[in-house]
Amino acid sequence: MKILIFSDSHGDLDAMRAITRKNRRADAIIFCGDGVRDFNQLRGLFPDKEYFGVTGNCDWYSDYPAYDEIELCGLRIFLTHGHMFGVKNGISRIVDMGRNNGFNIIIFGHTHQQLTTVEGGMMIINPGSVGYHNEYVILDINEDTGEVAATEYPRSDIPPLKMRFSD
Repeated sequence: MKILIFSDSHGDLDAMRAITRKNRRADAIIFCGDGVRDFNQLRGLFPDKEYFGVTGNCDWYSDYPAYDEIELCGLRIFLTHGHMFGVKNGISRIVDMGRNNGFNIIIFGHTHQQLTTVEGGMMIINPGSVGYHNEYVILDINEDTGEVAATEYPRSDIPPLKMRFSD
């Protein structure tokens, strides 16, 4: 399964649309807030995708939740914008929450800085800001092998972060 991960579009629907067109094979799109209007419009443009989204601190009057817990390919994934976990001051709070609740992957935004790392046996992903820096992450989940790879764009010259999850 191929998943496009966006955050912080801040009104730049054009960037998300161009990236989605370039990655038409993506099965799903995750949005981590601060631009839910853009996210809603993207859903209308590419109705064949599966969508997951949360609200950010700049998404006033949003119907999206502040966080979501989803399961894809047998992996437990926690989505949030990140502001409620103080991620601009470090990721320890969100990592502790993920560890205490048995998540495999945590995905958040808010900082406008890309991050793919492993903490406490979990993959941690921040796609950066698609609106300000044209940044996003592609998450590839191989259901047969349990291997998960996260690749940062436009910094795709950096090798993808890879993990293997097993039951």
